[in-house]
Amino acid sequence: MNKENKKQRHPFNVKLFYRRTCLIVYDIISVVMASYLALLMRYSFDVSQIPDYFLAPITRFLPINILITLAVLYIFRMYSSLWAFAGETELQNLVVSSVVSSLIQAAGIQFFRVPGMQAVPSSYYFLYVFLLISFIFVSRFSYRFFRSLKHKQQNKKNSISVMVIGAGEAANLIIKEIVNSNFSTMVIRCIIDDDKGKWGRFIQGIKVVGGRDKIIECADIYDIDEIIVAMPSITRQEMSSILDICKETSCKLRSLPGMYQLVNGEVSVSKLRDVEVEDLLGRDPIEVDLDSILGYVKGKKVLVTGGGGSIGSELCRQIASHKPAQLIIVDIYENNAYDVQQELQIKYPELPLVVLIASVRNTNRVNWIFEHYKPDIVYHAAAHKHVPLMEVSPNEAVKNNVFGTWKTAQAAAFNDVKRFVMISTDKAVNPTNIMGASKRICEMIIQTFNKHYDTEFVAVRFGNVLGSNGSVIPLFKKQILAGGPVTVTHPDIIRYFMTIPEAVSLVLQAGAYAKGGEIFVLDMGKPVKILDLAKNLIRLSGYRVGEDIQIEFTGLRPGEKLYEELLMDEEGMLETANKLIYIGKPINIDEMKFFVQLKNLQEASKNESTDIRPMIREIVPTYHYQEENRREE
Repeated sequence: MNKENKKQRHPFNVKLFYRRTCLIVYDIISVVMASYLALLMRYSFDVSQIPDYFLAPITRFLPINILITLAVLYIFRMYSSLWAFAGETELQNLVVSSVVSSLIQAAGIQFFRVPGMQAVPSSYYFLYVFLLISFIFVSRFSYRFFRSLKHKQQNKKNSISVMVIGAGEAANLIIKEIVNSNFSTMVIRCIIDDDKGKWGRFIQGIKVVGGRDKIIECADIYDIDEIIVAMPSITRQEMSSILDICKETSCKLRSLPGMYQLVNGEVSVSKLRDVEVEDLLGRDPIEVDLDSILGYVKGKKVLVTGGGGSIGSELCRQIASHKPAQLIIVDIYENNAYDVQQELQIKYPELPLVVLIASVRNTNRVNWIFEHYKPDIVYHAAAHKHVPLMEVSPNEAVKNNVFGTWKTAQAAAFNDVKRFVMISTDKAVNPTNIMGASKRICEMIIQTFNKHYDTEFVAVRFGNVLGSNGSVIPLFKKQILAGGPVTVTHPDIIRYFMTIPEAVSLVLQAGAYAKGGEIFVLDMGKPVKILDLAKNLIRLSGYRVGEDIQIEFTGLRPGEKLYEELLMDEEGMLETANKLIYIGKPINIDEMKFFVQLKNLQEASKNESTDIRPMIREIVPTYHYQEENRREE
């Protein structure tokens, strides 16, 4: 039975036997040819000039030389390597084995030379090793060459014409990989670089045709399908300027993620990514004081509610990188919680991580979590955030956002949590929708709790984050993938945007600044027109707006307004050490009246009131809504 298994595991490979036999025969011929051709070259190919006493020892030692050379080549795996994928290691083995074989031949010839006659000239041995290396190299690497040529001819039928922007080291590595690849369907037609000293020169046989002013012209001349921006060290402003030109070409755009890829030697085609809309924001990534965050989080027990969501999960990632004593993730949706858990366990295997499934609406569950784990810091990111959905289910927004925050904050206060940071939204300012109004009430709860408990309660308010769940970017991408149309609610609608990592890093730093009662407001930069985002994303995907992909206007959704505000007029503005983080002054609240209103609101939401908006308007006087929004569906 064992013998049968062995036969099945190692069947005789006729094709492999044939290839190795051919290589051995070729190597025998190579040794013979190198032996005599080296002597011929030594005497300028004049046979009559070759002394017999030089020729005799070479001929006598030849059979032994053949056997020794074959043995050396076998030891150095010249018959077992996969030459289709041969590289530097195989080349080194080839050279070393040839040199070793040549040294043995030199000793053997000395043994067989005619006594009293002159020794074979030393130049012969150098010529011999050169010829032997050349012959063996041709036999091994020619297969790879012809195989590569065959694949390139096949790939040209479906080739993608590529323009590379940048003529530096990163571009050189990318071009080299594409040019030498057996399987790449990309064909690089031209290179663009603003350095005039590089114009007219070649990288891997590809010409640098000019500066960025030539992008549109060359895209047309060379019929470019895809543009690769291989300039990882440029600023966001420079990237935005280049992309503003590129997006007029209807070419698909890709780029390298960043400079660290070049430093770490990780530049390759696999590292290229599609150019994203955030590349067009025209500003460098926001930097924060990591030391202040590290000192604030390190060694602390940190609890994150809604830890599986877009903001919550990024909070968990950044907190995990700052060495907390324990990270407790709480989320109602187990799939998201599981994904974050697996990611963090792989990236931070030493992190004391706890992942719990729970709803912030469940008083007993929330209280048990706080009593059992005793967190030092809480980030409250759990909330219903989708504006149109909350407009048709306002009671759910109240139960989850308002009273979920109440219960979580109360549990934090009763269990000696040092700091409680609530994630708020710009929609809380002069709200026109239930979601924004509910978040404004949450801010009021936080400021009220701060007056009565030792826990430092604060809120951090910011606008839209690119790529978050429910944001327009993922929706636009899906619509473009489906061939359109891309739907925009209104041609004039604008929003503040920030990337998720930027927003979360500022949230962490704001938490480090907290003393209690503040509403921190993040500077989101300049507002962006959603229509411009849609157009840019279509162009970045390699399509033409209005031709390949249409844009349709669907009208403002219930509760949606044309623009968002980050600060209420009565709040004022105070600066912090970070110029991108401001503090809104606390607003005076009639607490007794506020608590009575909250109690009534809680009862109404429990009883599934069909007219809860007027009650919310009493609590948040700046809340304005249209009468048609009052009907629940």
